[in-house]
Amino acid sequence: MGEIRLKIEAKIAELLQKMPKGNILFVDNFLNLGNPENIKKALYRLTNEKKILIRLAHGIYLYPKIDEELGILYPSTEEIAEAIAKRDKARIIPTGIYALNRLGLSTQVPMKIVYLTDGSARNIKIGKRTISFKRTTPKNLMTKGEISTLVIQALKEIGKENVTDEILKQLKTVLKKEMQENIFHDAKLAPAWINNILKQT
Repeated sequence: MGEIRLKIEAKIAELLQKMPKGNILFVDNFLNLGNPENIKKALYRLTNEKKILIRLAHGIYLYPKIDEELGILYPSTEEIAEAIAKRDKARIIPTGIYALNRLGLSTQVPMKIVYLTDGSARNIKIGKRTISFKRTTPKNLMTKGEISTLVIQALKEIGKENVTDEILKQLKTVLKKEMQENIFHDAKLAPAWINNILKQT
């Protein structure tokens, strides 16, 4: 059994040499090499003993890119979330304070970043931060525009009663970067009060 694991470890190490550094990897990337348990043990050795990989979270690894001055270049929480979504063939949408931050409406970077998804609901701890995936209805994931999608989620976080003229002015500015057809499409999927705001911009 040990010999099989060492062979799998050697094959993974060989594959890594052909990959660009900075890749986020999962057990699933190597399932063609053997059973999941042996792959996990091989990855564990490559992480802890060989120091070739870095374990970001349970089952999530980084093939690190190293800068001479900055050291290890870690991926952003967003890049990790997108890698998970790609693996799961799921759609994700940023929500809450994180949506506000992405739009420049808040300088606060939340310790817990929440995404709506049609994939599995789960919480993943990455260092001091948490990525939370919450199941939602297909309608909430049918938006087309990246910016208009963020605006809808940001407004939901702010709440109808707390939308000021200053916020509307800021939203009007950021929505200039969005295609008009996307705004109209996404407005139809939003609550009525957000629909009105999007149409006015």
